[in-house]
Amino acid sequence: MTRPNILFIHSDQHRYDCVGVNGHPLLQTPHLDRLATEGINFHQAYTPIPLCTPARVSLLTGQWPTEHLAISNWHSEAPRPPREGLPSFSQALRDGGYWLGHIAKWHVHPTKGALDYGFHEYVIEEGPFKGAQDYGFHKSEVDKTALSYDAWREAQGIPPRPRKRGWLGEVDPHITPEQSRLAWGADQVIRMLTEHGGEETPFFIRWDPSEPHLPNVVPEPYYSMYPPEQIPPWPSFPDTFAGKPYIQAQQLRTWGVDGWTWEDWAQVVSAYFGEISLMDAQIGRILDKLDEMGLTENTLVIYTTDHGDMCGGHGMLDKHFIMYDDVTHIPLLMRWPERIPAGTVSNAFVSHSIDLAVTFCEVADVPVPETFSGRSLLPMMTGVGGNGRSDILSMYHGNLFGMYSQRMVRDLNWKYVWNATAEDELYDMQNDPGELHNLATDPAHRDELARLRRRLLAWMEETHDLLLNPWTRKQLLENVKV
Repeated sequence: MTRPNILFIHSDQHRYDCVGVNGHPLLQTPHLDRLATEGINFHQAYTPIPLCTPARVSLLTGQWPTEHLAISNWHSEAPRPPREGLPSFSQALRDGGYWLGHIAKWHVHPTKGALDYGFHEYVIEEGPFKGAQDYGFHKSEVDKTALSYDAWREAQGIPPRPRKRGWLGEVDPHITPEQSRLAWGADQVIRMLTEHGGEETPFFIRWDPSEPHLPNVVPEPYYSMYPPEQIPPWPSFPDTFAGKPYIQAQQLRTWGVDGWTWEDWAQVVSAYFGEISLMDAQIGRILDKLDEMGLTENTLVIYTTDHGDMCGGHGMLDKHFIMYDDVTHIPLLMRWPERIPAGTVSNAFVSHSIDLAVTFCEVADVPVPETFSGRSLLPMMTGVGGNGRSDILSMYHGNLFGMYSQRMVRDLNWKYVWNATAEDELYDMQNDPGELHNLATDPAHRDELARLRRRLLAWMEETHDLLLNPWTRKQLLENVKV
């Protein structure tokens, strides 16, 4: 069997429960559902960090944020790039003979673009060229590839995307779905497939749409596809924040959404749903192109995202200062007809970024860099084993509103969140899936809390966490934090 092509679709801020096959009663995602029914659905995939830049650096370098050290987004309180000299999966694939193309969002390094990490072609998503400091790409990358979406839209005489409602989303009255940024991205994928799908050299094509990240500015008919009055509240809505860190309720005041009812939130959620269905339709176009070109059988198609979105969960917006499943639990779907049995389901815990970096190398039959920290997904994909994990870690270091250290350990039954400078959190995930009731100070669960603190300490040692010092070690080992 020849080495497979790899088509990797990596969106931004897509909740696990916002895929039809994952159980949402309203949301229509037939093409994502198709990937699951024709391949594998990972039900326990988690982001290593619910923040764009650190999660994307983890994906590229195969390391936890505490290892690569790019712990926040750019223009924040800790705008540090990843450590110099770290190997990337993309360079490993290029060295192994793959052709690599990257489309849309980069958000990895403030001065280095995709071409610096082994990609042959990079098509930017937004803006005229403003320099690497603004977008993380080089002028040469712009010169050699297609127009960005913003430049294409301007060239068509289409007015800019409206932003009257700020981050809360609205209709884009100026375009059809075929003129949307998502359709433009799918067009670029299809172009790369057409140009490189017939070559003997295998390809790795990566599409990183900024959608469905807020604000959801969506054309009709998708904007009105989900009537707000038909959308039920999330299990995590509402939340009184009793016994929880102060910063969570403060986030509602910061964003100006404190006191919102579900009726207020439903229109925001409706636009989010509409954008997901628009994205799904464009993924369908790409899957049809693979079929048309005879590439389906030997192409591994992967869909996932960097992290989730509160979108009204716990009455909150965006993703900051929390470790709720709304933002840490993510979809991960794969299809590879030559290797993955149709309809496979995996309940193994997966750290999607660092595990995918390893898996890309193994699928491409190239050496896995020794610096990679993930575990291969191939055993689950091919039905020959698991990955040995019974729990998963996620972390956060602060962004936009101050530095704030959090670590999460999650197994099937419990979630523990260590907030270094605030109240800890403990949730019974079987009986309280909305994570509404913090049990960290309940004496009845003190033994469970102690067990999870010891487990978190072991995770921190494994990931070379700089917060692990004599004082924090005492907190976790001696169970002295309240």
